[in-house]
Amino acid sequence: MNDTPGWASPGSAPNDGQRPGASGSQEPTDRPGGQDPADQPAAQPGQDPQGPGPQWSKEQPPPAQWPAPTGPTAPGQAPPPPPPPGPGWGTPPPAGPGGYGGYGPPPGGPGGWGGAYGPPGGYGGWGGPPPAAKPGVIPLRPLGVGEILDGAVSTMRTYWRTVLGISLTVAVLTEIVVILLQGLVLNDSAGTDALNDPSATLDELTRAMGEAMLGSGVVFLITLIGTVAATALLTTVTSRAVLGKSVTIGEAWRDARPQVLKLFGLILLLPLIAIGIVFAGTVPGILLAVSGQGTGGAVLAVLGGLGAAVVAVWLMVRFSLATPALMLEKQSITKSMSRSAKLVRGSWWRMFGIQLLAGIIANILAAIVVLPFTFLAAAVSGDGIGGFLNGTGELGWTFLIVSGIGSVIGSMITFPITAGVTVLLYVDQRIRREALDLDLARAAGVQGYGTTPGS
Repeated sequence: MNDTPGWASPGSAPNDGQRPGASGSQEPTDRPGGQDPADQPAAQPGQDPQGPGPQWSKEQPPPAQWPAPTGPTAPGQAPPPPPPPGPGWGTPPPAGPGGYGGYGPPPGGPGGWGGAYGPPGGYGGWGGPPPAAKPGVIPLRPLGVGEILDGAVSTMRTYWRTVLGISLTVAVLTEIVVILLQGLVLNDSAGTDALNDPSATLDELTRAMGEAMLGSGVVFLITLIGTVAATALLTTVTSRAVLGKSVTIGEAWRDARPQVLKLFGLILLLPLIAIGIVFAGTVPGILLAVSGQGTGGAVLAVLGGLGAAVVAVWLMVRFSLATPALMLEKQSITKSMSRSAKLVRGSWWRMFGIQLLAGIIANILAAIVVLPFTFLAAAVSGDGIGGFLNGTGELGWTFLIVSGIGSVIGSMITFPITAGVTVLLYVDQRIRREALDLDLARAAGVQGYGTTPGS
């Protein structure tokens, strides 16, 4: 080992390349010319008669590892300062009575200074890894559930103008479409009367259920489009918030605009996949019921639908990170879906649990706002709250408008939370799998992040 000055361990040889007793031992530099002491001239007056010749050992340390001996100082001259300690060893403890080489026992017992072999903090003064950099709403390291939820709320609180502006615009446009459809197309009282009529025939009940499911499906699809559109626009806001940078609504739209067509293709494809899987699971039971086995067909349809629903949920969670992958990585539809599947692989239950928890929290907060507006809308409508609770009241324009205002306010709460959680889950998975925190730190201008001291 070639030890550099200051890092040589105690008790090691001065130079591993020079063994004791070797013929190539180095002569001291103070001996002039390397002459024999007997051949040197006698000491002159005023010189020390004890020359260094007979006092030198044959084995001497090489230069630059041990300090040269210092001689006596002249009268009135200050002694030279002691050499600084090497970079690898700290200052010994102050002298005290007792053992330990005359320095006194170390405080904290025989285990060393502070009870450990090193200064306080343990492990030679290393008190653990340094805290992760946090240029924005999250620390740049793998995140916990609370940090993901807090990051989504912090984004909404810090950049509230942009976040609420996007949420309000999308919510208002979505609710206008829903109100117009419910007021002009889907407000069929005949279907509602058939569902509430005990004497209705099977054909009337089937037609009424079909119309109700169609209306609910259309409203759900419109709401889903608005939700994912808000998520796409808020993806840019959240991704910049991770770096501690703000973005305007115009900048968010310019960033999302090239991916809008792909985004709508993705958000239409995912529900179609889920519906197709559920339909495929119920088809055998439906066919069996049509062939005459009514009870067996109904049971088979229910069991097949439940199994297909489980598969659909599994796929939807597997593709849940496709939207941020499409928007941030500028991927195609199929590549963003495969990218999401790759990031979610091995963490399905974690993705499912966090998204379910975020959805529950967002819907509870939305319900706190929406329910009062719903009862207020029922109270000011024709049949009152009693007709609304009994299901006999009509969805008039007053009811639709008042309840729609509550839905807009609720969407302004749910959009940022669901979008923020989705984007932060995507960032968290990439930090865990691909060390994205290093790229984020460089993009945020964090100096020296991810480097070791001395490297």
